[in-house]
Amino acid sequence: MTDILKTSFNRRTVLQAAAVGAAGVSPALRSMVHAAGSDAPEKKEVKIGFIPLTDCASVVMASVLGLDVKHGVKFVLSKEASWAGVRDKLVNGELDFAHVLYGLVYGVHLGLSGPKKDMAVLMNLNHNGQAITLSKKLADKGAVDGAGLAKLMQSDKREYTFAQTFPTGTHSMWLYYWLASYGINPMKDAKVITVPPPQMVANMRVGNMDGFCVGEPWNHRAIMDGIGVTAATTQDIWKDHPEKVLGTTAEFVKKYPNTARAVTAAIIEAGQWIDASLQNKLKMAETVADKSYVNTSVDAINQRILGRYQNGMGKTWDDPNHMKFYNEGTVNFPYLSDGMWFLTQHKRWGLLKDHPDYLGVAKQINQIALYKDAATAAKAPVPKSEMRSHKGIDGVIWDAKDPKKYADGFKVKA
Repeated sequence: MTDILKTSFNRRTVLQAAAVGAAGVSPALRSMVHAAGSDAPEKKEVKIGFIPLTDCASVVMASVLGLDVKHGVKFVLSKEASWAGVRDKLVNGELDFAHVLYGLVYGVHLGLSGPKKDMAVLMNLNHNGQAITLSKKLADKGAVDGAGLAKLMQSDKREYTFAQTFPTGTHSMWLYYWLASYGINPMKDAKVITVPPPQMVANMRVGNMDGFCVGEPWNHRAIMDGIGVTAATTQDIWKDHPEKVLGTTAEFVKKYPNTARAVTAAIIEAGQWIDASLQNKLKMAETVADKSYVNTSVDAINQRILGRYQNGMGKTWDDPNHMKFYNEGTVNFPYLSDGMWFLTQHKRWGLLKDHPDYLGVAKQINQIALYKDAATAAKAPVPKSEMRSHKGIDGVIWDAKDPKKYADGFKVKA
């Protein structure tokens, strides 16, 4: 972070804190609070976990810009080493909230990935912006995309190893869906391992995997280090897919609803700020690259957050469907259909033995009413429907109307 940026952020935070101290309650917070004060956050300081990834940006910037203080809470950010660690700390209460994988929250709620605990998704943090990286060694043999990989795996028979970041998480589901769309069964035709995001590049460098699916900046980092190529982006698999969410426990939401709403509103506003201008995105990249957060060079982050992609083999392109944190209010709503989709994939790959109550589970986890209140506080629009549809990379339509049929309809499955 430049000294100028650091100074301006610190000065802004100090001024906001001074305003709160002088007036008792900031004007912005006062506008949120009813005359009786019933909407004031019950818990004034919250601990929020994050993993070193570009998409932790709205959580980080909410703190750096003082948007947390504006909404009457103070974020204490906690850098975590792995998604399993985030899971454990959310479950045991060491973390109040976390920047977390959508599918991890659902997995914990259903007891599919460690201890079972009722969970809550408060908002989507971002859409798009992950990728599938194949090793340079594979690329040199012609595996530069899904079709090339499938052909190589047929002609050069051996055990192929691919890494994801958490068994029920988003990266697992993107990786499996992508492989399956080219006729590769991840459960039968390959070995799949779990590796924390910041360790992906180092593991590929020493030959522990042939490919991985992870969030940025680690795909671009693999290209910069000359060890991997981008075979696909996750927006190729599902345009405007949900990715990380603000997660917590159902117990926390029940005990501290006003706090949960205030935290959500602050992060919505941080997403608004990031997506408001090119200058803001570049400031964000400079901020989160710091060793306190992602701990990488700024140039590993600042290209793909602007949609400027390269595949590591000379191809460059501008992708309008790059990582977004607000995108005129279309990113943050926790659609029930999105949660239901993850459940269909958990069933497809044998993580769920039986069909769950798809809609019922999504309604338990996704805090629609609370999100709407937070969106009102952040002056963000809310969609008319709690459902949405999309077409996958394989051409299959998901509209949430018959999740059982959808889950059972794939040719390639566990």
